[in-house]
Amino acid sequence: MNLTLPIAAGLLAVYIFWGGTYLAMKFAIETMPPFMMAGIRFMTAGAIVYAWQVYRGTPSPTVTHWKNAAIVGGLLLLGGNGGVVWAEQMVSSGIAAIIVATVPLWMALIAWLWQGGSRPNGMVMSGLLIGFMGIILLVKSSGGSDLSGTTTPWVGYAALVAASLSWAIGSIYSRIAKLPEAPLLAIAMQMLTGGFFCLVFGMITGEGGRFDVTAISLQSALALGYLIFFGSIVGFSAFIWLLKAADPTIASTYAYVNPIVAVILGWALAGEQMTLQAALAALIIVISVVMITKGNQQKGKAYAAPQAVVGKNS
Repeated sequence: MNLTLPIAAGLLAVYIFWGGTYLAMKFAIETMPPFMMAGIRFMTAGAIVYAWQVYRGTPSPTVTHWKNAAIVGGLLLLGGNGGVVWAEQMVSSGIAAIIVATVPLWMALIAWLWQGGSRPNGMVMSGLLIGFMGIILLVKSSGGSDLSGTTTPWVGYAALVAASLSWAIGSIYSRIAKLPEAPLLAIAMQMLTGGFFCLVFGMITGEGGRFDVTAISLQSALALGYLIFFGSIVGFSAFIWLLKAADPTIASTYAYVNPIVAVILGWALAGEQMTLQAALAALIIVISVVMITKGNQQKGKAYAAPQAVVGKNS
């Protein structure tokens, strides 16, 4: 298909806005606890999108819709995005984006092993193998990732892998779950429920006692605003529009563009550094994601999350 100006603009919005969420999350949690910040972000964005859908006359969701949205929202936003935000206390935003790029890897495995899908073809299997090699190489390299100097980045790596797996499970489940036909309404419900879970989890883990509104810096506040408006509302809307206006495989290219954008922004705006070994691991992981995506295109399948994406884990 032809890459029209509107489609190019939509892709650019998804690439830049979602790629920028990793650094924005890093800035936001400088003066806000991670899960409380994520909860505020998603509940605010979800409330805005939900109100917009009600205003447009979108049919009201059923109890079943809410139950399934809560399951998907919990997996995507508490386990997925929440895990990423928490891990960014220990690892750089660029490294976080690179590990999250392995979501198509996990989705390919889960679709095959859990949902009884067809066996991955040669290109997908090669991409899976290369992706695992990249993860192993990245874990062996801690350069530029240990931000505190006292906490091992291995804990952050493990959290990011678990978050990516949670995001993949939630994305796969969203394909078979009964959700509202209006994609933006489903996203709004997932953000509301997932954001609520993040807030509750933050309170349970003691973040409420560490949340001081007066201590929030201007940079953190602006980063939170970016995450709410550009990361959650504009980014999701652009992606949903792309799924309708363009081939879904085109929209799914965010999976291997976002990490590149995140690394560049982290280096340019936050002074994040990366060792040669970590850079090589990053390249290997991105190549594996491209191979898996291309391999699935050959099978007529695109592993783009149809209901929500992080971006973000984003």
